[in-house]
Amino acid sequence: MDYCNDFRYDLKVGQIGEELLNSILTNKKIEVKRDSWIYKSGNIAIEYESRGKPSGISKSEAEYWAIIFSGGYEDEIIIIIKENRLKKICREYYKKGSVKSMGDNNTSKAILIPIKEILKWK
Repeated sequence: MDYCNDFRYDLKVGQIGEELLNSILTNKKIEVKRDSWIYKSGNIAIEYESRGKPSGISKSEAEYWAIIFSGGYEDEIIIIIKENRLKKICREYYKKGSVKSMGDNNTSKAILIPIKEILKWK
């Protein structure tokens, strides 16, 4: 949509956004992840394996992921991203070797994605 300095136009743009968010929150399956390390690391950690078996993004049936920035962000930021887009980003960072063992006794593996890359990804 093109920019227009008209309240009625801006109102319609806002209402389209409201309808989209309402549709996602009421009609779509959402995986919710609350990450307390984002603030310290600058990365979003997306689990893909636990105890040698696929887990997290590898097994999710969600259409969207909601990532809650916890820790120092105090749950004040939430990103909602389509799962297929998140998977594309994960594949790219997996190929780059951006992987870390974590969780109880490092039995899980996660892909680390810099926060800024989520917003820049095409």
